[in-house]
Amino acid sequence: MQKTSTDPERHALNGPTMGTRWSALFFAPKGFDPAPLQAALQAAVDEVDGQMSTWKPDSDLIRLNAAPVGEWLEVPARLVEVLRLGLDIGEASSGAFDIGMGDAVSAWGFGSEAARPERIRAALAVPRSPASDALELDIAAGRLRKLAPVTLDLNGIAKGYGVDRLVETLAGFGIGSALVGIDGEMRATALRPDDEAWTIAVEAPDRTRRAPHSILALQDAAVATSGDYRHWVTVNGRDLSHTMDPSKGGPALKTPASVTVVAPSTAEADAWATALMVLSVEEGSALARQHGFSALFLLRDADGGIRATGVGALFSKQAA
Repeated sequence: MQKTSTDPERHALNGPTMGTRWSALFFAPKGFDPAPLQAALQAAVDEVDGQMSTWKPDSDLIRLNAAPVGEWLEVPARLVEVLRLGLDIGEASSGAFDIGMGDAVSAWGFGSEAARPERIRAALAVPRSPASDALELDIAAGRLRKLAPVTLDLNGIAKGYGVDRLVETLAGFGIGSALVGIDGEMRATALRPDDEAWTIAVEAPDRTRRAPHSILALQDAAVATSGDYRHWVTVNGRDLSHTMDPSKGGPALKTPASVTVVAPSTAEADAWATALMVLSVEEGSALARQHGFSALFLLRDADGGIRATGVGALFSKQAA
């Protein structure tokens, strides 16, 4: 098809965030200056990282973790929003997703410090209760306090929320059709200019190379994948995933190779993908049906092969 002077132009922006990079692919009218948008997108993810990072010593989350029990602390509205969503999904998942696992994440070497055996033993031994029992949120006043000792970690939801902030920023510039992402968390808005859905690859759970397992068409939806093949530790000859089992205080031992979730927002998809890694396929599938999102489970067979099972409108026809 011949292009005309009124056809929108393709733009691809990106920048650093959260130890990886963000990206935004969109089309805009001819003559659009992307420089102000580039700066705004970078500022949006910098704000999320500055509030929710466990790696930045001056982040609001680190400040919250250091606060004494019982002391009210004013925190930014976006951090309150993510904490509230995290607690809600924690409750909805019966505790499979828990933002209060920061001590275990750090102890096993998945945070900013190396694994330490004494901290691992402590994380495994400490009695566990949901993060919702340890936090009181005053959303209207933008403050919260700890009711019990807890170390918060938002790595299972912050990247997804960062993607949602990219989408909001694009919308503020009048761009309603885009594909944005941070690492493997992606969100598509509307259709491409050719009226086709945006396409992304669902990655095969392979530690030695990056390759697609399948292709997913997205319109006004978000997708996130959690798996055992990118971040792990080896203990006594056994590879253990970075996904924490809140009931144990350590890595989940019987996980799928990966779980991909499609949901309305990337923060939701991010958190639910983490939760479903902890649960059995049957339990995870039941939760997906109950809460109305699609999920794809990739499972390893005894011979090393991968078989797929899915639930929801997008994945229910997936087969081995």
